Amino acid sequence: MLTFIVEATTSIVKLALFGGVGFIGGGVIAYFIWNLTLKNKSRTIINDAKNEAEVIKKDKIIQAKEKFLELKSEHEKFINDRNNKLAQAENRFKQKETVLSQRMEENTRAKKELDLIRENLNAQMDLIEKREEELTRAHRQQVEQLEAISGISGEEAKQQLIESLKEEAKTEAMSYVNEIMDEARMTATRDAKKVVIETIQRVSTETAIENAVTVFTIESDEIKGRIIGREGRNIRALESATGVEIIVDDTPEAIILSAFDPVRREIARLALHQLVTDGRIHPARIEEVVSKTRKQVEEEIIEVGKRTAIDLGIHGLHPELIRLIGKMKYRSSYGQNLLQHSREVANLSAIMASELGLNTKLAKRAGLLHDIGKVPDEEPEIPHAIYGMKLAEKFKEKPEICNAIGAHHDEVEMNSLISPIIQVCDAISGARPGARREVVESYIKRLKELENLALSYPGVLKTYAIQAGRELRVIVGSDKVSDKEADSLSYEIAKRIQDEMTYPGQVKITVIRETRAVNYAK
Repeated sequence: MLTFIVEATTSIVKLALFGGVGFIGGGVIAYFIWNLTLKNKSRTIINDAKNEAEVIKKDKIIQAKEKFLELKSEHEKFINDRNNKLAQAENRFKQKETVLSQRMEENTRAKKELDLIRENLNAQMDLIEKREEELTRAHRQQVEQLEAISGISGEEAKQQLIESLKEEAKTEAMSYVNEIMDEARMTATRDAKKVVIETIQRVSTETAIENAVTVFTIESDEIKGRIIGREGRNIRALESATGVEIIVDDTPEAIILSAFDPVRREIARLALHQLVTDGRIHPARIEEVVSKTRKQVEEEIIEVGKRTAIDLGIHGLHPELIRLIGKMKYRSSYGQNLLQHSREVANLSAIMASELGLNTKLAKRAGLLHDIGKVPDEEPEIPHAIYGMKLAEKFKEKPEICNAIGAHHDEVEMNSLISPIIQVCDAISGARPGARREVVESYIKRLKELENLALSYPGVLKTYAIQAGRELRVIVGSDKVSDKEADSLSYEIAKRIQDEMTYPGQVKITVIRETRAVNYAK
């Protein structure tokens, strides 16, 4: 049994041994086979790569050849184009060269012709000079013969002729000038009056003047108490906010707003109307309403300025000038509404400029703006005409318009024909009876000065200033003043009034001398 086990073990060992040897041998054989297979496969891959590389190389060579051929054809085309351009330029150069050669030949021929003409001219000039010398010699001989015959020299004869012609021309010129002056004297006054009268007739405006108070109508006297308020709080708030004096008196159903500034009166009137309509009247509400009303009036001022410019056909005004024009509605000059006055002057100026053949648009523009210096936001210390001229210059108005504004009261010298027209039309609008209100004291003082001035002359018995001071009638004694002296007296009074007094328009002086024979039947 043990022997069997030993043998079996020996057999197993042998088998294991043979198996191990066989496994190792198989592994070695498999390694060699695998190695051989890998070498064959790598050789195949290398061959394929080489073949593919050859194909790519051939493709790249073909592409490079095609690119080269393309570049070659483009280069040849560029070279051909350049050669063509060079050939064209060469042809043009040759043509220009040919033209220049022809011109040079022509210039050469012309030069030769000019030389021939110059030679001919020189010969003719020499001949003319010889002829002139001969004529001068013959003229001198004739003058000498005439001097010998007349007994005076040629210079003396020439001087006598000049003097006679000068005297004759002077006489004719003086006669012509006198005729023109006489005709101008006869027609100037008539033509000027015709232009002024036709201008005034074509412009019709109201003559009512403005007052410094506004009457505010209320429905009942009960509202007066509410406007006054407890212990006068409301009326004090109103006066403080508007700057207007509010007079509440016994006048039935009316309250008087008094102020010299029409803008303040208008703001107070509108604010009071809104407060009375609303019914809520207390200091806080008053300040709020007055503030809103002031903005509304400012907007209304701008709207009035725009509407005025459109109505008159004036365009291109600066917005600030338009605001100042609208502000004229709430300003007055001696009681005359400033906007109405400026519109009237603009229309008068345009008509008068048209009659005289001048620029009507410039005249109308200057007429509208001539009193723009009366409505400043601040109070300047210079005359309104100068201030208005500076405003117009500031807002790029034309020099003619600026000069017309500054010269309409003779503060600056007039340098255009528009300026005297504006001055005349301003006087026409302001001096019309009823157009302006005059302070009673100054009015009475002016009338007294007129009468006293005439009374200071000897022989004057009585004087009467009539027609609002536009006519002065002087009654003289017939035994003290003769008819000739009356004429002289009228002239002297007029001259003295003109030199010493300030007055609107003109003053007519009428000297009355009469002889009365008085008897009584008993």
